[in-house]
Amino acid sequence: MRQINQTQVTEFFLLGLSDDPLTQQLLFILFLGVYLVTVLGNLLLISLVQVDSRLHTPMYFFLCNLSLADLCFSTNIVPQALVHLLSRKKVISFTRCAAQLLLFLIFGCTQCALLAVMSYDRYVAICNPLHYPSIMTWRVCLQLATGSWTSGILVSVVDTTFTLRLPYQGSNSIAHFFCEAPALLILASTDTRISQMAIFLMGVVILLIPVSLVLVSYGRIIVTVVKMKSAAGRLKAFSTCGSHLMVVTLFYGSAIVTYMTPKSSKEQEKLVSVFYAMVTPMLNPLIYSLRNKDVKGALRKVATRNFRCHLEITH
Repeated sequence: MRQINQTQVTEFFLLGLSDDPLTQQLLFILFLGVYLVTVLGNLLLISLVQVDSRLHTPMYFFLCNLSLADLCFSTNIVPQALVHLLSRKKVISFTRCAAQLLLFLIFGCTQCALLAVMSYDRYVAICNPLHYPSIMTWRVCLQLATGSWTSGILVSVVDTTFTLRLPYQGSNSIAHFFCEAPALLILASTDTRISQMAIFLMGVVILLIPVSLVLVSYGRIIVTVVKMKSAAGRLKAFSTCGSHLMVVTLFYGSAIVTYMTPKSSKEQEKLVSVFYAMVTPMLNPLIYSLRNKDVKGALRKVATRNFRCHLEITH
């Protein structure tokens, strides 16, 4: 029997979202708009928290970390996707693909951990308001934020290792618009069950456990809020937590569909990836700012200050 020598793949072709030139142009305009809103929104939110002393609280400290993760998460994927939408040859080297996969997982897993931490912060603030300052000290906040980034890095290293340790010696066409573990495993030239099991277990650690903590925290919060005698207090509590619940539902829901459920069609998987890789990072600052009086107040304060400075310069 003749033996076929196969060499390790050195580059991948990203098939993207569509082959139609007109669709690619429309997607380029759409994704560029989404990315610009993502960058401006998250940078604005981080800047407002830095310049307004009223926002120097644990909740906004964690929100800054989330915005930073969102910004890096989107920047790791969207610029390359934009370039490929205008290119005929959508090629990425094996090394760049590995780096993109690792960074994608680091920032994505960190977001998972941060959302759980933020739900705990809201639980302490609403259910134990008198002890909140003594519980959520800046030292504790720093430890929780550091733990979120560390857990994200550790889970990402495991997932990336189990994905890239496999031989890739056959097809090098990825049915996706960026390097993601499920899409890469399909191309592996050997049995992938061990790698799939490892990634699933890491998904339990970084997805299901945080989701469980979020559900427990908000279950306690709802019970506490319902018992409040003040209608204004209930409204404020639900308003504060509503934005966080919206972000949690959008991000965890799409991530669980991709990593923790039976595989669906490739087109559906790509649409879900578009949602949590591009749409969610754009929505986070919008949701938190539009539904938050403190952020809107800080924005008005900065806008008024800049307007006065402009008038003084012109006069």
